[in-house]
Amino acid sequence: MKRKRFSVEQIVAVLKQGELGLPVADLARQVSISEQTFYRWKSQYAGLESDQVREFKQLSEENARLKNLVAELSLNKTVSQDVLSKRFPGQRS
Repeated sequence: MKRKRFSVEQIVAVLKQGELGLPVADLARQVSISEQTFYRWKSQYAGLESDQVREFKQLSEENARLKNLVAELSLNKTVSQDVLSKRFPGQRS
């Protein structure tokens, strides 16, 4: 997995500098990122404070974990129902 070079606080600070009117090309050169990275950060973190970004990230990670859990439980239920229907062909639930 690729190691991140910038913390959430650093990303928000760079975006704040961009909001203050610094040209994106100059800002990207100073921070050693591409303009594409700046605009990607802007689309992800625009208008948020660093604590809000951190909370958003935690919530999205928890949401992904819960979705994975629901998918796994649904699969287990489907497999169990399939096995039961093969064992007891006359009963349906």
